[in-house]
Amino acid sequence: MQRKSFGHMQCPIARSLERVGEWWSILILRDAFYGLTRFDEFQKSLDIAPNMLTRRLNALVEAGLLEKHRYCERPPRYEYLLTERGRDFRPVLLALLAWGNRHFAPEGESVLLVDNETGERAEPILVDERTGQPIREGRHVIGAGPAAGGAIKRRVALAVVRQDGSD
Repeated sequence: MQRKSFGHMQCPIARSLERVGEWWSILILRDAFYGLTRFDEFQKSLDIAPNMLTRRLNALVEAGLLEKHRYCERPPRYEYLLTERGRDFRPVLLALLAWGNRHFAPEGESVLLVDNETGERAEPILVDERTGQPIREGRHVIGAGPAAGGAIKRRVALAVVRQDGSD
């Protein structure tokens, strides 16, 4: 059974899922943020089959989230480094961390975001870069962008009506 591709969809969420929607990809990116760069490091950390790891690493390189660099000629060995696009995924990982701690850690939090200068716990929130204000339900809604097609405009219009509580 072939997986459906979201790459042709106009929705930025669907297009993002096309690149990182498979759980191994997100865990590989997590480990890359932890400083892992080599195939054997990822394999040991994730306990993933080599063929699956190869496919996921190649997909992340193809998507521009990782760059492949040779660090050994004989035998040829590569490391995988985060690109700017890959580093831009960090807020998504931090949001997943906070969400997971809040809803799926009955035994307690095993990983925290910590301020490197003070050692104090930090709680990630999404803010509007322009105003610095937290993004809040009710105040901020999804809108159609300048490149939105008819399907996106209809979906966004329906969402706005529902968020307003209107019918």
